[in-house]
Amino acid sequence: MTPPHMVGARLRHGRIALALSFFVQGAVFALLVTRIPAVQVRYGISDALLPAFLAAVPVLAGVGSVATEHLVRRVRPGTVLRSVQPVVCLALLAVGAVGSLAQVAVALAVFGLMVGALDASMNMLGVSLQRAYGRSIMLGFHAAYSLGGIVGASLAWVGAHGRLSLVLLYGPVVAVFVPLALVIGRWFVDGDDGRVADGGGEVGGAAITAPVAMRLLLPLCLVMTFAYIGDSTVSNWSAKYLQDVLGSSEQLSTVPYNVYMVMALLGRAVGDLGVRRFGPVAVVRTGTVVAAAGFVVVATAPGAWVGMVGFTLLGLGLCVIVPQTFAAAGRYAVERHGPGASDATIARLNIFNYVGFLIGSPLVGALGDAWSYRGAMLVPMALVLVTLVYARSFGASSAGYGDDHERPRTTDVGRGSNGL
Repeated sequence: MTPPHMVGARLRHGRIALALSFFVQGAVFALLVTRIPAVQVRYGISDALLPAFLAAVPVLAGVGSVATEHLVRRVRPGTVLRSVQPVVCLALLAVGAVGSLAQVAVALAVFGLMVGALDASMNMLGVSLQRAYGRSIMLGFHAAYSLGGIVGASLAWVGAHGRLSLVLLYGPVVAVFVPLALVIGRWFVDGDDGRVADGGGEVGGAAITAPVAMRLLLPLCLVMTFAYIGDSTVSNWSAKYLQDVLGSSEQLSTVPYNVYMVMALLGRAVGDLGVRRFGPVAVVRTGTVVAAAGFVVVATAPGAWVGMVGFTLLGLGLCVIVPQTFAAAGRYAVERHGPGASDATIARLNIFNYVGFLIGSPLVGALGDAWSYRGAMLVPMALVLVTLVYARSFGASSAGYGDDHERPRTTDVGRGSNGL
């Protein structure tokens, strides 16, 4: 076996910079979605019009992800991320600062388009860095995103209880995050120091090739969609479910999503260790079973506190699926077509993040109104369990991770000594 290359300072700096980028995005997104009621009031958006505004953001994010697939054929993902993250932050500020309904619609449209490019390029870099490290680090990036979400939601809570205007809430945050995004962008690592050839050639030292065909990527696309249906079920319905179905107080009904986010953070923080020790297939299977058990507990809970246990299990279970889906797609693309196919494949897969987000909330709402909300909780459970059918898709013949699964650390990005 070839002796593994040690991870050097350049990769370590790139890893820290990318984790900070995930953190910033988690905070920015949470600051937007948790203050939607305030946005609605400020601009007089009617209840009938609000769903169209909310749906437009993930739809445009999907468009942004598709555009990024083509863009990374000419520029590196790090360049895309370095360019769009400050724009996303400024778009958040614009949502709180503009003066008319038409202007906020434009701000949200820009936010959606740029978020699609940002999500795609962040995960491209994460997969690339994981390949360079030769061991699982992808869950750690998503843990940083979860931490950012908790911080953003906490800041939004402070703003709401302090009756701060959206400008006063968003302004200081953006004033910190935009310079931070510009600084950390200098440290992104997504290839060697080779240049992009005009009209094609190589990006990051890997020949540009076509992404994995959608029919071959379909199992992972379904898993991504179903995981986000489960996630959007918790984010959109946990408070209403606890209060209306399980009879909790209004104050207690705000707790489940916070519990879900904290458990997702904890699960992702230790998840890479599980992948290294047991391999991605075992971790994804375990997470799927735990998430399904969480939905069962929520659906059958006799009261609010038992329901809280269910949301706790959901946070622990669902949190590992999405990062490992990106990682599996990247490995599969490299095995079939070489490193040049990974970025475009990740961009395609990222679209199904938004598909699941769009489907989840209206699906549970429609089933709850037509049937019962307890029964509706079993539908995302069944969809998430489909992941067990496709669990083998998370393995790879030549690139496993863990004590018994880790491949030699061939550093296609950077070189040096001392791992992180």
